[in-house]
Amino acid sequence: MRRQRNTKIIATLGPSSSRLPVIRALFEAGADVFRLNFSHGDHKTHRELFGIIRALEAEVGRPIGIVGDLQGPKLRIGTFVQGPVILRQDQTFQFDLSPVPGDATRVHLPHPEIFAAATVDTELLIDDGRLRLKVTKPGTDTMEAVVQTGGRISDNKGVNVPGVALPLKPLTTKDRVDLDFALALGVDWVALSFVQRAADVEEVRNLIAGRAALMTKVEKPTALDELEGIIRLSDGVMVARGDLGVEMAIEAVPASQKRLVRAARNAGKPIVIATQMLDSMIHAPTPTRAEVSDVATAVYDGADAVMLSAESAAGAHPISAVRMMARIAEQTERDPLYRAIMNADLITPEATLADAICASAAQTAETLKAVAIVGYTDSGSTALRAARERPTVPVIGLTPKVETARKLAIAWGVHSVTSRDPSGFDDMLDIALEAAAYDGFGKSQDHLVIIAGVPFGSPGGTNVMRVARIP
Repeated sequence: MRRQRNTKIIATLGPSSSRLPVIRALFEAGADVFRLNFSHGDHKTHRELFGIIRALEAEVGRPIGIVGDLQGPKLRIGTFVQGPVILRQDQTFQFDLSPVPGDATRVHLPHPEIFAAATVDTELLIDDGRLRLKVTKPGTDTMEAVVQTGGRISDNKGVNVPGVALPLKPLTTKDRVDLDFALALGVDWVALSFVQRAADVEEVRNLIAGRAALMTKVEKPTALDELEGIIRLSDGVMVARGDLGVEMAIEAVPASQKRLVRAARNAGKPIVIATQMLDSMIHAPTPTRAEVSDVATAVYDGADAVMLSAESAAGAHPISAVRMMARIAEQTERDPLYRAIMNADLITPEATLADAICASAAQTAETLKAVAIVGYTDSGSTALRAARERPTVPVIGLTPKVETARKLAIAWGVHSVTSRDPSGFDDMLDIALEAAAYDGFGKSQDHLVIIAGVPFGSPGGTNVMRVARIP
């Protein structure tokens, strides 16, 4: 089953998409990768969803990627003794470490890290920024703030502290349990939430120890200050625009998104755009025009994947949402401006043999009007470097490892195929030609551009390019 687009689709699973018939329909509608969100559901539910996805994979005969998304250190206020209260502009409100339920004058804030980091004029955003307060009297266990934007406040609402690097570990106790569980299941990607610094990524990368690919979610503006180091330590990046738009000026999010896309593409790391892409389809059968334009912008920018969250997990129209996203991507990629924009934003190859080969492969494929580039890859690096060039033809990621094929399901333009381990270079050529013909990439006498690293099994060692014809 071939997709008629380069941009991949990630669909989050949840109450609206927890049964095999629905998950099969999501795949048929265009989902390439499924996300298990550990902020919701229990291990039993996630295990069942994982089993359904792998059963579907066996049924359709195509590698399907699975992302295990860790919750991260969620910051929340406590409870109120008599239910929700109204905070009014300019009133003084107190946060403290006392677990006693709150009222209209104070509330429990069970996070000593915030008290340790807060100073005069530190902003506290409650309930995704719907309420805004500014600290006037910081303290070690009590602090006062003045209400800038008032409104209704209720139990356990989230707290954001924009512009402050909190002394928080990247993994909570819950995250560590979830990470062990996800790795034991065999997820292909682990998504790390609320990263603040490159050291956060390094710590989790060491824990994963190569058992899955690591995707860093950029949700805090402080992460942008160490972006180069974060990307270097990550296998992929997600622009999580929900929290990012709370912690920074919302009008600055589009520019940050474009910066992140370009930085990840330049590094050859998959980049995912997420949050509220087709948000109205949680309830409505069709998206707004602005949402369609938002998805198209991500496609024009060359993002590897676009993601649905509540739209597919808890919405009323999960299958329609995936189908709509696929239609937008396909239509956008057919626009002559799509390729013009892609060519105008070419990534400069690094001064390595691997990049020289991959850049040459893209140029050769275009010149010869080849039907595909075949990247024989053990770790996935050859296919990812080929996709980094955003060639005019598909990239067939040919690999003997099903784990690599699943990981590549998220990458731009890569059609991943599992194969037997070749006995030598000529055998690898035969496998590549058979795979291209079998999956309908071309017909007899069509050109293929084949790249690989010899000897086989050397990650990042792409050093051979060969042009062949389908028999």
